[in-house]
Amino acid sequence: MSADFIARLVGMVVFAGLGVYWGIYVGNLGGENQALYGVIFALVGALIGLVITPYISTRPVRALRGLLGRVSSQTLVSGFIGLLAGLIVAALFAFPISALPPPFGDVLPLIGVLLFSYLGIAVFIMRQDDIFSVFRMTLPGREGDVAGEMVDNGRTILLDTSVIIDGRISDISRTGFLFGTFLIPRFVLNELQYIADSADSMRRQRGRRGMEVLSELQKDATVPVRISDIDVEGVREVDDKLVVLARQMKAPIMTNDYNLNRIAELQGVSVLNVNELANAVKSVLLPGEPLLVDIIQEGKESGQGVGYLDDGTMVVVEDGRRRINEQVTVTVTKVLQTAAGRMIFAHISE
Repeated sequence: MSADFIARLVGMVVFAGLGVYWGIYVGNLGGENQALYGVIFALVGALIGLVITPYISTRPVRALRGLLGRVSSQTLVSGFIGLLAGLIVAALFAFPISALPPPFGDVLPLIGVLLFSYLGIAVFIMRQDDIFSVFRMTLPGREGDVAGEMVDNGRTILLDTSVIIDGRISDISRTGFLFGTFLIPRFVLNELQYIADSADSMRRQRGRRGMEVLSELQKDATVPVRISDIDVEGVREVDDKLVVLARQMKAPIMTNDYNLNRIAELQGVSVLNVNELANAVKSVLLPGEPLLVDIIQEGKESGQGVGYLDDGTMVVVEDGRRRINEQVTVTVTKVLQTAAGRMIFAHISE
């Protein structure tokens, strides 16, 4: 049985009991049949309890649990410390303020508690990184790795299904350029499992490759990997859930999906695109530089040949069609950066 169903049963019994009490009370006031009023009010109370109990019990708790699940532990600790600090300051101010004549002496202490509690929580959450860095600096033997640990514990990176299947994330994480924690929501893992169980052999291989990459990431201690059950209510598509979750957590999304990249950027979400990273670290070639390349196929234009560098960069060689399946030395004439990647135009060296 679900929690909502149990709550409805309990609420029905409780509200029915309250209905009997109020029915007897109303019957006594009017001098009418107490049993009849008790039965009527009990039925009405049972109906009310059956309908509204989940909205005042399980559903607020579920919403609160989902909200707390999306907040990092560092933020929760900072908020709790800020609440304690605000209550202490409010208590210190309450003593002199309570001596004021009424109604100020009765009302202002309560307003002070609410105001200083809010200010304490807001200030400590806004400066949580600075506060935790101070705590780490005070620990013995930790001065050398303060900055690294502060960043590692304070950053969460959401992983998309496409970047897990791609596989390059495993190699990138080993280099040490990434810091923080990889967070994989359960709905991303479910989509990965769905792809791995697909009837199409190509999709099935991609899904299983993603499972292997995920296993490698979990074994690699360079960047911690955490799988979470957090979800986004009212959203069905995985990409939309990732964007909403990233906005709520103020975390970047790592992906190589072009559409997800554009949607996330339009909504103000930071994106770490593996394809853009790969293009950024490709070798820089200037016009006039010589280059050794294997021409393997024809180009789109007449007489062109096409080859590829080790990093996958396409090299279009003028008059290279007659040299297909040969390794030739070419001279770079132009380097073109496109949305699909980097292209190099060259001609055969004399």
